[in-house]
Amino acid sequence: MLPHRVLTVATIPEGGSLWATGGYGNGVIGNNTNNNYSSPVQVGTLATWSQVSAGTLHTTAVKTDGTLWAWGNNGAGQVGDNTVITRSSPVQVGTLADWSQVSAGGTHTAAVKTDGTLWAWGQGTTGVVGDNDNVNRSSPVKVGTLSTWSQVSAGGSHTAAVRTNGTLWAWGQGTLGRIGQNNTITRSSPVQIGALTTWSQVSAGGSHTAAVKTDGTLWVWGYGTFGAVGDNTNTIRSSPVQVGTLTTWLQVSAGKYHTAAVKTDGTIWAWGYNSAGQVGDNSTTTRSSPVQVGTLTTWSQVSLPVGASHTTAIKTDGTLWAWGLNSFGFLGDNTADSRSSPVQIGSRVWSNVAAGGLHTVAVGGSVG
Repeated sequence: MLPHRVLTVATIPEGGSLWATGGYGNGVIGNNTNNNYSSPVQVGTLATWSQVSAGTLHTTAVKTDGTLWAWGNNGAGQVGDNTVITRSSPVQVGTLADWSQVSAGGTHTAAVKTDGTLWAWGQGTTGVVGDNDNVNRSSPVKVGTLSTWSQVSAGGSHTAAVRTNGTLWAWGQGTLGRIGQNNTITRSSPVQIGALTTWSQVSAGGSHTAAVKTDGTLWVWGYGTFGAVGDNTNTIRSSPVQVGTLTTWLQVSAGKYHTAAVKTDGTIWAWGYNSAGQVGDNSTTTRSSPVQVGTLTTWSQVSLPVGASHTTAIKTDGTLWAWGLNSFGFLGDNTADSRSSPVQIGSRVWSNVAAGGLHTVAVGGSVG
């Protein structure tokens, strides 16, 4: 846990309804169609969803009862239902009710159970599943034997995770330095990044990784050509480099070529590739170091993941905002117009949001 002030968002104690916008087929919306939507549509009728994660073309979610569900493209088994059949509505992953947190990546998925064990499935060709081979898995396989995992993030072709002892681990494709071990070696099982025990939260993006330490410092590594590392260069980094010198970072999220983060003062910052306004600073200028998104101090969380070319975030009052590319309506503002600064999405009280490749999913409660 971070020792400094943690911002809270309006909560939905009994869980909330599930909503999605965007599309591009593959059943990724989850409402049993392949339609595109430019504003949020409800997925089913249940109001028992607690956490969602959007991958490139698939979606995963955990319910308040601890069951795990997934849908969308399933060509590599990333849905996890022991098939490679694309699903256009949620299907349960196994029968257990002990899932705590899930993360959908490019073509794989990773999740942590309530007992602290780590599981993954989907395309394993670059070792990204983490079970010490390169085989595709269509149902969850356990990653190692440890029961001390606290948070996992599935990226484009790599995975990163934090353990309860504050150590940081990564595996998968090692090119571009995204694993963070000061080399470009691909790993098929978790390897520790450094020796520190002060890591709090990690996010694996398309080709880079970002993490926050318990002292509030921010660190990024991997593909920096478009400034996504945030160290005021366009250099590829194969080990963590600190972004600035501040100790007030709360949460970070890595996208395809951009990164966004929230500070403890409630401000939100972004950097990297900005061709569609995904940085959110009212421009389309690529940024190689953090720039503030607006002037407000009421941001609570940025979506995990942050999206391929768009960004979504929630304020402390539970309102949902989005910006960036909007070709298939995945910003959810009932248009197909890209936005270079935040626009509000709907009027519900939202508790959790995830931005995927071409869609956005969120958990919401009553209309605000």
